[in-house]
Amino acid sequence: MSCFFQITSAQNKTTVSGKVTDAKGESLVGISVLLKGTATASATDVNGQYSLPVQGDNAVLVFSYLGFTTQEIAVNGRTKIDITLTDDVKTLEQVVVTGYQSQRKKDLTGAVTVVDVDEARKQAVANPIKALQGQVPGMYITSSGSPSAPVTVRIRGIGTLNDNDPLYIIDGVPTKAGMHELNPADIESMQVLKDASAASSYGARAANGVIVITTKHAKGNGTAVNVNAYTALSSYLNKIEMLDAEQYGKVLWQASVNSGFDPNTNSIQYRYDWNVDPVTNQPVLSKVYVPEYLDAAHTIKSANTNWFDEISRLGVVQNYDAQVSNATPNGNYLFSLGYFDNKGIIKTTGFNRLSVRMNSDYKLFDGKFTIGENLSLTKTKEVQADIINAALQAVPLIPVHTADGIGWGGPVAGMNDRQNPVRVLEDNKQNGYNYMRLFGNFFAELKIINGLTFRSNFGIDYGNYNARNWQKKYVSGYLVNDVNKVINSQNHVVNTTWTNTLDYQLVKNNHRLNVTAGTEYVTSNTNFFNASREDYVLEDPDYMYLDAGTGIKDNSGYGAKNVLFSYLAKANYSYLDRYLISGTLRYDGSSRFGQNNKFGLFPAFSLGWRVSEEPFFKKITSVFDDLKLRYGFGITGNEQIANNAIYNIYLSNYNITSYDINGNKSGVLPSGFYLTQNANPDLKWESTKMSNIGLDYSLFNQKIYGSIDYYIKETSDILILPPYIGVLGEGGNRWVNGASMQNKGFEFMAGYRTSINNDWRLELVGNIATVKNKVTKLPNEVINAYGGDGRGQNILGRPFGSYFGYVADGLFRTQAEVDAHADQPGKGLGRIRYRDLDNNGVINDYDRTWIGVPIPNFTYGFNANITYKNFDLSFLLQGVGSVEVDNQAKRFTDFWSAVESSSNKGTRLLDAWSPSNPNSNIPAPALTDANFEARFSTYFIENGMYLKLRNAQLGYTFGQNALRKVRLKSVRVYVGGDNLAILLKSKSFTGLDPESAAFGYPNPTVFTGGVNVRF
Repeated sequence: MSCFFQITSAQNKTTVSGKVTDAKGESLVGISVLLKGTATASATDVNGQYSLPVQGDNAVLVFSYLGFTTQEIAVNGRTKIDITLTDDVKTLEQVVVTGYQSQRKKDLTGAVTVVDVDEARKQAVANPIKALQGQVPGMYITSSGSPSAPVTVRIRGIGTLNDNDPLYIIDGVPTKAGMHELNPADIESMQVLKDASAASSYGARAANGVIVITTKHAKGNGTAVNVNAYTALSSYLNKIEMLDAEQYGKVLWQASVNSGFDPNTNSIQYRYDWNVDPVTNQPVLSKVYVPEYLDAAHTIKSANTNWFDEISRLGVVQNYDAQVSNATPNGNYLFSLGYFDNKGIIKTTGFNRLSVRMNSDYKLFDGKFTIGENLSLTKTKEVQADIINAALQAVPLIPVHTADGIGWGGPVAGMNDRQNPVRVLEDNKQNGYNYMRLFGNFFAELKIINGLTFRSNFGIDYGNYNARNWQKKYVSGYLVNDVNKVINSQNHVVNTTWTNTLDYQLVKNNHRLNVTAGTEYVTSNTNFFNASREDYVLEDPDYMYLDAGTGIKDNSGYGAKNVLFSYLAKANYSYLDRYLISGTLRYDGSSRFGQNNKFGLFPAFSLGWRVSEEPFFKKITSVFDDLKLRYGFGITGNEQIANNAIYNIYLSNYNITSYDINGNKSGVLPSGFYLTQNANPDLKWESTKMSNIGLDYSLFNQKIYGSIDYYIKETSDILILPPYIGVLGEGGNRWVNGASMQNKGFEFMAGYRTSINNDWRLELVGNIATVKNKVTKLPNEVINAYGGDGRGQNILGRPFGSYFGYVADGLFRTQAEVDAHADQPGKGLGRIRYRDLDNNGVINDYDRTWIGVPIPNFTYGFNANITYKNFDLSFLLQGVGSVEVDNQAKRFTDFWSAVESSSNKGTRLLDAWSPSNPNSNIPAPALTDANFEARFSTYFIENGMYLKLRNAQLGYTFGQNALRKVRLKSVRVYVGGDNLAILLKSKSFTGLDPESAAFGYPNPTVFTGGVNVRF
């Protein structure tokens, strides 16, 4: 029997061998090959070859290595198995683009966040940067729901009084705008360089942080086709409830009796049946009467219009992307085509983008010489409308159309002059812009000797903006425009970047060195032209051109150019993969500065210590894959001022410079010129010093990972244009360096990923960040321009943008409270009581103080990905901590006359203070603002903290067995949504969405369904 079992065992035992390569076809050394469920293991040799004895019919081989995705392969009786391992972008070996160099993630010594691009692509937005909300610690993004998804990005706070936007580097080409023109499907990787040691390679433009984007290239071997399509529906998450026609009449009646006026003498034609209760001596409303027609000609019939509904619709988003790529050892190409269309939730508004991309590179002379390009051509069209405020204020009595259903309804005498919002949208629907943009680079790379490479990169950013704006004739109530007009605008922008670098890399024994040096020449040219003409017989798109008009002509235009020339050098050194040092030096010269300070020097350095590689640390614990301490310090700059800031500027102005210099005493006088700006040859760069200390960690085979950072960011010599006193006369305007600001903060990120048996996989990532800002220096000329009273209270030592105003101390509820309070003109029952801060018995501007900070205490995000077999579920939570926001909508929901008295108001006024409703915190309606409650006070400042379910997605990937029959590589279908819910907000916030408390384009809720197919 023993012999029998030994013979049987020998028959079932076999040897499997093969080769392991990466995506480029290169052999991988040291790859672990394990027979699953046993201790039997092997590793690949220098040629990527392995050999392993296996036994059993269900044997499975597990291939794993740091830097690559672990794969499990069933043997199924085979004796030879070759495999290609794919890069695991989340590992320490990931290569990160940080400027003019690439580094392994484990070698980074600066504050760099690598963005999970796959997560960002799950959101149905035109702008890929908007999808980063809550995903990068220290980067605060705000946005409206406009179809083109414009964003405001602040990296580590507000650093200047000028442009605070970060610099974007796309395939080595710099830009400051137009991210909604970039197709998110084309993005391969994205890094956020947050501190000076990481961003200093870009010197003069890097003070606000740098976002480095690399677009896709062909991978692997052979041809691949990828198609992705989705459709999304968007609608309001919620909306402000405004008064209907009867409610409007009720509040008007209440405001009239509160102000001591006969309600039936109102100018809006409401009539009331009311009396005074003999018991309570309080007015009582019995019935509201609305006239059938608003005008004497009976063309405008009274209505009950919900203007918010009339301007709204169900938004529809469509997106289609297709990519074809081919990779060979000697070259590759990738061609992509994208179409994005977002018909916004406001009628007639929308954004449309058609994008084409071609990325390729080819190796010549045995791979020593490489040429290539990364080019995109996009055509965008957008129709915008700033209509929310008008829709909120339009009176509900007014109909959309006149009684004949053709003309436009509009205000009648006694009403405000707000336009019919539907007419505005309809007449504006053709007033979009068209923009064509060519963006990309051409490059050539020569390997001079082993390790030494020369690269020349030429970048182009060309934009062509064109718009034809009509102003149509219309009659809308008493609002009449009987002169039509066409305005044509054209803008041409040509930006070029020419970068030449030498890069030297040395890897020898325990040493790793990378040195880059080079020059960069950047030019920017802008030409703008505008012309208009009035009086057109026909309002037709084929007719309304400038030469068809018969009325007044007008034109204007300008041009501008600026140049930046730079020398740069950067070196990274690593010893034993343990001790890291990096240094950068950039010398920038800009045409925006005078001869005395044209060039600026921007140095930086950083140090890193991988404690986890120390022998003594390994003896203590083996749980850490990586534990790295790092410190960085550097100086970056900012040149975002007017191109003509250093010059004397003379302008012609006939009204103030015309003079009868010839003594003719008749005819047209000759015009002279006047000095409007004085030159400042000593103008110099803003400079930002930043120090950063950080810790990166990874534990338990990278199951737990993250980073901790603390930074101090100080900006000095901020460029400002201070006001001047009249006695200076002409040329008082003069740009100067004269302000300073400080930001400091803490950032923390932690992630956890694990596999639970073969079916479940879980990944959780969270982050939180704080920032504290203060203005530390201002010139005397502008010290009171950013808040304060000019008598000692100013912004110095406080966060930039801090609110300055009165303290609202509740409402007067009894006559005793009114009598006991300080002298406050207009005070009375139901009115706001303002605090007498200086205790002098009078409420005046001396009682203003600092009442809020618009910068959140902290920002945070949490992302979860759960995979079960072929199903995947992900969601993103994003939020901000306590922050004071100015709830501007409150001026129209809580007051009848704070702004003006004849517009519509919010339904909150139905619960306003009255003798029968004495516990309300909403002031009593009144026909006039005698108490000056429109003044800026804490009544409008509310806590804008929130937690949102920013995105969620559920997907299913079909199995390989089902796809082989139709010759597909993979198919994934998914459903999801964006801005799905506000999970948490302050109880004190009375508005709808604390993220956008003003009257901007509302953030809609979006529901998405899509499919991704790979061939």
